[in-house]
Amino acid sequence: MRLVQLSRHSIAFPSPEGALREPNGLLALGGDLSPARLLMAYQNGIFPWFSSGDPILWWSPDPRAVLWPEQFHLSRSMKRFHKASPYRVTLNHAFDRVIESCAHERDEGTWITREIIHAYQRLHALGHAHSIEVWRNETLVGGMYGVCQGALFCGESMFSRAENASKTALLVFCNDYYRQGGQLIDCQVLNSHTASLGAVEIPRRHYLEYLEKLLPLTLADNFWQPRTLFTPER
Repeated sequence: MRLVQLSRHSIAFPSPEGALREPNGLLALGGDLSPARLLMAYQNGIFPWFSSGDPILWWSPDPRAVLWPEQFHLSRSMKRFHKASPYRVTLNHAFDRVIESCAHERDEGTWITREIIHAYQRLHALGHAHSIEVWRNETLVGGMYGVCQGALFCGESMFSRAENASKTALLVFCNDYYRQGGQLIDCQVLNSHTASLGAVEIPRRHYLEYLEKLLPLTLADNFWQPRTLFTPER
């Protein structure tokens, strides 16, 4: 296993099975963040993750964290909160604001550099990257964004400015996504927050098998069109 230097003249990636064990999943460096290369990466179970000033690094960890949308863990307290939720949830109403918020509102710092922001804005304009927004009245209080791959959604990041706002984004999205044909959400690497919401680890080879099966599938017509996913009861 060795780290592969990517060429700017080809968007091909090495097999994810060749990724390093330490650090877990590091596969390649270099290349660029063009839409074609990013889409090729996601289609092969690979994603970029690097800090400002570092070369572009490409990862495919083993194991992989995933969430089956119908298995979202709804705690008693969250169930009570959502029943009386003050939040409205929308899809693709404010992608730029969501990714900027994800970049700037993380206590642990961010890997979402200006280069990443611009790259995913391009993916959004092409219909491949999407955002879920949580609003209290007309104020944006939470959200998440990611990349669609057939009937699989690759979650990238989320943020929250109010109680349970990011959880609400994921809960509402999971419900709507599953009802309309979505089958799996990629969470990349398991952490305590995603684990508490029902995410689990599976071997990378299983993730790649799911990816191959789900890539050709399509969701309900116009699923990704800007729309409201949830409106609170008055």
